[in-house]
Amino acid sequence: MCKSKLINSRDFYKCTNCKQIIYKNPAPTASVLIINGSKVLLSKRGIEPFKGEYDVIGGFLKYGEDPIIGVQRETKEETGLKIKILDILGIYTDIYGEGGEKTFNINYIGKIVSGKMKASDDVAELEWFPISKLPKPAFKSQVETFKDLQKRYPRRILSKK
Repeated sequence: MCKSKLINSRDFYKCTNCKQIIYKNPAPTASVLIINGSKVLLSKRGIEPFKGEYDVIGGFLKYGEDPIIGVQRETKEETGLKIKILDILGIYTDIYGEGGEKTFNINYIGKIVSGKMKASDDVAELEWFPISKLPKPAFKSQVETFKDLQKRYPRRILSKK
């Protein structure tokens, strides 16, 4: 605020003159695991970090954006699909790429309401995977996300649908 020198600590920056504190907060994201029977829709990343690896559909929230509105926006941009959120799967933390910023990731479970599926924006491809056999994910937190999805939708339940 006063343009004086800042002291950089682990959790915040502090002004040496006016003592103003600027906290280092993680960037919020919202993603959705779109379910259809025993399958989940995943994207193949078209950009770095982790270009060509599998990812959940979603992304960074805009300033002040409601997470559900944000994930619906991201889904429409990346897939062309309109979705309905059914439930929250979990909240996970991660880092966006090598040495990147910390993220706070809200992951939902959803279903398709309408639209024609087409990969666009920062997505190279879209692919349905059996929930029981998911690929290696792009981001570390998604390992836990996938495990939580498999716990929520075990094979014995999926085989009945």
